[in-house]
Amino acid sequence: MDLRRIGLVVVLAFLALLVVNDVEGNSNIVFRVEHKFRGRRHGRGESMLAAMKAHDNHRHGRLLAAVDMPLGGNGSPTDAALYFTKLSIGTPPKDYYVQVDTGSDILWINCAGCDKCATKSSLGIDLTFYDLKTSSTGRSISCDQDFCSATFNALSSDCKTGMPCEYSVTYGDGSTTAGFFVRDNIKLDQVSGNLQTNPINGSIAFGCSVQQSGELSSSSADSVDGIVGFGQANSSIISQLASAGKVKKVFSHCLDGINGGGIFAIGQVVQPKLKTTPLVPNELHYNVIMKAVEVGGDVLDMPTDVFGDESGGGTIIDSGTTLAYLPDDIYVPFMRRILAAQPNLQTHTVEGQFKCFFYSGNVDDGFPAVTFHFEDSLSLTVYAHDYLFEVRDNEWCVGWMNKGMQTRDGREITLLGDVVLTNKLVMYDLENQTIGWAEYNCSSSIKVRDEKSGNVYTVGAHVLSSADSLNRGLFLRFLLFFAIIYNLLH
Repeated sequence: MDLRRIGLVVVLAFLALLVVNDVEGNSNIVFRVEHKFRGRRHGRGESMLAAMKAHDNHRHGRLLAAVDMPLGGNGSPTDAALYFTKLSIGTPPKDYYVQVDTGSDILWINCAGCDKCATKSSLGIDLTFYDLKTSSTGRSISCDQDFCSATFNALSSDCKTGMPCEYSVTYGDGSTTAGFFVRDNIKLDQVSGNLQTNPINGSIAFGCSVQQSGELSSSSADSVDGIVGFGQANSSIISQLASAGKVKKVFSHCLDGINGGGIFAIGQVVQPKLKTTPLVPNELHYNVIMKAVEVGGDVLDMPTDVFGDESGGGTIIDSGTTLAYLPDDIYVPFMRRILAAQPNLQTHTVEGQFKCFFYSGNVDDGFPAVTFHFEDSLSLTVYAHDYLFEVRDNEWCVGWMNKGMQTRDGREITLLGDVVLTNKLVMYDLENQTIGWAEYNCSSSIKVRDEKSGNVYTVGAHVLSSADSLNRGLFLRFLLFFAIIYNLLH
């Protein structure tokens, strides 16, 4: 075989590696995630605390919102989830950066013609407006179609054939978003080998936001294109993909609080092995039953009814909340025991709500670890370096907040956010209605099973900026490789 033929074969072989095919059946999907508060845990002063608490204030308003008809009590989106990913939607495909949120149930994106939608962000991303007219595969969803009636649990009495399937949400902080549902192609990364992915195409119904007010309408520093909800409702992206036979209703995240980014994958985790606890049935969020709280090796003496039971309540696990919120019956003895480790410590209040103090030692040596115990002997340990934030040199503030989340019927329950979940692998198994976790290095990798082939593949951590640079580097190397072969052939 002459040199030109050899070169041609090599080029064709290389190009074959870039060929992508649609894949049917149950698949594993991986998302690249980034943390909007990356690098803000230390040394950013009171502004960092204010940003985190403001985020949670808005989020709690949404979780407790009086939801209009469109969402039917299935939860609601938030404008400031901590981690975001990139989705490719439409034909031709365009990239949209959306916040990853386990506490909401739809995917929605800012759309062309949106009134007062954010237009810029300081996260290093370009905001993009979805335009139904520019996607050849995009279709509007009418109010008489199955997705609309299923999402709202009934066909609207005002619905006439052909009318758009509209949604409108009023949040607890007074901000609003409104628009209509559309359906279009979405391209995701299917796990195809160890640290390898191939694109998989699907069809997803999502909200097209055309009107916003309040906090949602401001071009804040952490603005992105929308929200991707991983809640339990049929309208969530995980439920839609599972209904189409693309995936099982199992997903995991490992949020890296050290380097940013982390792991977010759909599929059954087989390594590491995870212990699980049951989800409380018939709840809108991921609720579990707490059995006890241990601080520094001592189990706190508290009334058992503060933990809830299978009839309702419990503890909410929510990756979209920054801090952790405890009912007074837990918070008071909890903080008393933590601060007892330093009896001469003088505390002060920052931003009118954060308990802070000056301390020059190693916080892990000076303050106790906290362990939450859940049903089926599953525990979750939080160390001092997780729940304490250094706002300036030697000034530390506590990430535990009093006043737990209040439900619609007035019950006060515990909500555990990023303070607790960061640097842990968390798996949500909706097939078996369980959730499990373990301490983990979120910059490493996990192993997931491909349900179609039975193969087990390694899924690694990603940081969006690094991943994008890698793709650009691969493309440049391909151009150089092609130029060399071209010269050989000519």
